[in-house]
Amino acid sequence: MTYEIEERLLHFKQPAGTSRGVYTTRKIWLVHLYEGDGHSVGECAPLPDLSCDAMADERYEALLRQFCKNLCETGEIDYDAMRDYPSMLFGLETAQLTLHSSHLSPLTTHLLFNTAFSRGEVGIPINGLVWMGNHDEMLQRLEEKLAKGFRCVKLKIGAIDFEQELDLIKRIRDRFSFHEVELRLDANGAFKYDEALYKLELLSQYAIHSIEQPIRQGQWAYMAELCRESPLPIALDEELIGVNDPAMKRHMLNIIKPRYVILKPSLHGGMKGCREWIDTARELGVGSWITSALESNIGLNAIAQFAASIYGDHITMPQGLGTGQLFTDNIPMPLEIRNDQLWRCH
Repeated sequence: MTYEIEERLLHFKQPAGTSRGVYTTRKIWLVHLYEGDGHSVGECAPLPDLSCDAMADERYEALLRQFCKNLCETGEIDYDAMRDYPSMLFGLETAQLTLHSSHLSPLTTHLLFNTAFSRGEVGIPINGLVWMGNHDEMLQRLEEKLAKGFRCVKLKIGAIDFEQELDLIKRIRDRFSFHEVELRLDANGAFKYDEALYKLELLSQYAIHSIEQPIRQGQWAYMAELCRESPLPIALDEELIGVNDPAMKRHMLNIIKPRYVILKPSLHGGMKGCREWIDTARELGVGSWITSALESNIGLNAIAQFAASIYGDHITMPQGLGTGQLFTDNIPMPLEIRNDQLWRCH
């Protein structure tokens, strides 16, 4: 087995705004594995200032080369050594799983798991993502998602005035009941603790499915209190980053007791680490779903197949897999959004 590492810079069609800043480009590393006539590729895509393995480019690539060299020499991923490098681990897991997939048709190329979704027989329901912007921009983006047939919409909030965001949500509910449109919110840690509960109470008037990460991560006691007192179900996302030890995962969930955890393989331990989170969450009565984290179609394809392997052939809860159309120079992959579902297609 041999490897190559390819660095790429992807460009967003429009700036992607979060409470942490605005992305206009996205750097990724592609790991190519070769064995005999087989060739596979996996995506390593850390997010600056967010991933626990974000670091200077030169150091990142040197460490990635070391892990690739070890995989090629031993034929196995050293999960213990890679536990704290989730974006690298996810790329190697993807490349290893797809190395021996057949090249007979587009559907069997880049095949990770043999599921109905991977075979192109069923789609996965996904939420429509509305990026942060000013009031009018967010309203326009929302209209576009609804017109495309999305019935679950996720709004990123926290970048503009809260009253304007509240007005936007009120407008949605004036037009669509919760039976027609499911609303999810993602605050990306934007609320201050002393105002969070008040804001959650105001938001609860509008039949919100859940809110991700209302306060910044690392405040377990405060987050646990919010989960107890909030009229809205709270989901953890950034809170999970860097918590890579299985015992610590259980400890965190026991303390905070969220309603949901949202798993991103590039951020939360690769596929192996996400399985640990999901298994532990299930034991504790905590729900979950899987989302992408601004990867190219290489990563999105792997994450979608992983979600199908976890939740089965008949997924009903929308997953966060709608980021494949964000880039002007994305990598072609047999993925297609039909109404509010993601499909693998011929």
